[in-house]
Amino acid sequence: MAIHVNGAPADVAPGPLTALLQALDYGDMIVATAVNGEFVSAEERDTTEVRDGDRVEILAPMQGG
Repeated sequence: MAIHVNGAPADVAPGPLTALLQALDYGDMIVATAVNGEFVSAEERDTTEVRDGDRVEILAPMQGG
């Protein structure tokens, strides 16, 4: 199915947001997520289904100075 991840097109298998994070190598990283502009908490990721055409944002903390 075709979705957008952080503004870029992606072709992924349907499933929960947790599976998408695993497939994109975010694994157990601490990240903030949103689907179609709505924040999705870590607790809700297993039950939040990513659907064709969805816009997913994944934000990871960065260090630097």
